[in-house]
Amino acid sequence: MDWDDLRVFLAVARDEGLSRAGKRLTMDPSTVGRRIGRLESALGHALFVKSPLGYALTPEGARLLPHAEAAERALTGAAGALGQAGELTGQLRIGAPDGCANYLLPQVAAKLCDAHPGLEIQIVALPRVFNLSKREADFAIAVSRPESGRLVVQRLCDYHLHLAVHRDYLAQHGPVNGLADLGDMRLIGYIPDMIFDRELDYLSSLLGRSGADPARLTSNSVSVQMQAIRTGAGIGIVHDFAIPFAPGVQRLLTGQFSLKRSFWMIRHADDRRSERLNLLAERIAQGMRAEVARLEAEVATHHGA
Repeated sequence: MDWDDLRVFLAVARDEGLSRAGKRLTMDPSTVGRRIGRLESALGHALFVKSPLGYALTPEGARLLPHAEAAERALTGAAGALGQAGELTGQLRIGAPDGCANYLLPQVAAKLCDAHPGLEIQIVALPRVFNLSKREADFAIAVSRPESGRLVVQRLCDYHLHLAVHRDYLAQHGPVNGLADLGDMRLIGYIPDMIFDRELDYLSSLLGRSGADPARLTSNSVSVQMQAIRTGAGIGIVHDFAIPFAPGVQRLLTGQFSLKRSFWMIRHADDRRSERLNLLAERIAQGMRAEVARLEAEVATHHGA
């Protein structure tokens, strides 16, 4: 059995379609279809059935899946073992919410790549939870601990959020001396029905304490919210670690309102057997903790208390 055909089989099984698998493999969908047909002929069994929702595994395909995944893990481990002692090589895909992906992971990834030139890191920023069973990512970083699934979950670090505003907005709309003053200000936040994790519902606790109106400028992306704050469009709740990247933005009312949240690293349970992935997880965790601590210390010193 050709490993390359198994690789195509895994992509179709995870993406449930030829087109999506082709994008993952950088292959034409028709080529993906031919490769699946070749594997099915070699095995003497249909591995997929096409439905309105895409390609679903047949019982035979479902039985093949764990063996294909085991072969994938073995090859990944072999590639790592052939590298120099302590050297990390190959591709790593990390899925993360856009705040983490924009303001933390680039620095962490750059340092890892500097230390290990044979390593390729892909950062996928999406405002949702990643599906590790479909191998959308090797690691996922989340803002809450998952409650189910065959997963390895590791707490990475805590981080803090505060109200933030650009100095130009305060110059135009007057000072904010207490939470009650927020009633006269434009708030920026998440689109309520697009909050995919309860830990992101920052404004609920603020509105109950301040009597302010709901946010009038909203986005499903924390990076878009930060850009709106940078332009002087209003006041929002942002990660302390993002503020150093926004000149002119400062924290507001830190003694009256703050939030603490945590980042969690999530991995597929089967990956515990991979020494390479275990080492990468350790390095990512160390880098995340160090970068959050560095940026939060900079904010406390230079961006308003």
